[in-house]
Amino acid sequence: MRGAAYDPLKRAIDIVVATVGLALTAPLQAIIAVLVRRNLGSPVLFRQPRPGKDEQIFELVKFRTMRDQDPERGLVTDADRITPFGATLRSTSLDELPTLWNVLKGDMSLVGPRPLLVQYLSRYSESQRRRHEVRPGVTGLVQVSGRNALTWDQKFKIDVEYVDSRSLRLDLAIVARTFLVTITRRGIAAEGDVTMPEFMGEEVAQS
Repeated sequence: MRGAAYDPLKRAIDIVVATVGLALTAPLQAIIAVLVRRNLGSPVLFRQPRPGKDEQIFELVKFRTMRDQDPERGLVTDADRITPFGATLRSTSLDELPTLWNVLKGDMSLVGPRPLLVQYLSRYSESQRRRHEVRPGVTGLVQVSGRNALTWDQKFKIDVEYVDSRSLRLDLAIVARTFLVTITRRGIAAEGDVTMPEFMGEEVAQS
């Protein structure tokens, strides 16, 4: 079973795993919330609109990992704003735990292309836009294939490859490889960037 035929089973798995995951990690999330409040202040949660399946906008929820922008204190770029505590949350993917709520609601899936910024929507080619034919994921084929060490062009090709070949077997393999990537902390950031340079569009990316 693969492709659209797999989607109902995929959604059922998402609901069960997200429900159990939220219940089991509730104490851990409470501790992380206290640590975020102590290290970064309020708000504890990072909320941002992101495009989901069929480019429908939803609000992504994660633990905050960066300080607010403050030009007077020199906190402008991502590199300026992230702290060692925030970097640890990101490298261990603990900042993603609240995203299970997005999975339970149906905004996201456990596995799928990562939801990117809303302003990228007008910059995609028709082929790249196909990444929105499925729900975005907490983890995905890109995250186990090089993560932020990949170029934008490589990431979008892998996203479309996932859309065309999604299946239970592939999702299980991606989840297993996600644990390995998280433990080894490979590909967390692109060279020279804390996260990933902004996607400016296909023509700019190829220039």
